[in-house]
Amino acid sequence: MSEPFSVRVGVRGYETDVQGHLNQAVYLNYAEHARWSLLQAAGLSQARLGREGVGPVALETTIRYRRELLAGDEVDVTCVFEWGTGKTFRIHQEIRRTDGTVAAEITAVGGIMDLAARRLVPDPGAVFKELTADPSLLGL
Repeated sequence: MSEPFSVRVGVRGYETDVQGHLNQAVYLNYAEHARWSLLQAAGLSQARLGREGVGPVALETTIRYRRELLAGDEVDVTCVFEWGTGKTFRIHQEIRRTDGTVAAEITAVGGIMDLAARRLVPDPGAVFKELTADPSLLGL
């Protein structure tokens, strides 16, 4: 199996809380950044999704915090899509320090919304496969 898609992020001081730890909400920002970076690498932009009348939606997100992150740390944020049947898909992500230490594990359930109908499309994988230049990056 090939390595999952990954993007490097530096923890900035203004993202930390009073204890000096990365603020819990910022983990979600890092995960979202990696997801959009993966879509961009696959050839799909937010603008294109909008023109096509669809958009990804988050339905559920779980974060498991494993180790603290501090200002100045550098992390790699991975992103792997898992496809099944039906209207939803899963995204598995890890936030790892550059020494390999897992700081957080994030699992999300998402879908693709038809923006006019305000309903999930029946086969989100098919939508991504049609709209991306390189669907293999998304596991399709």
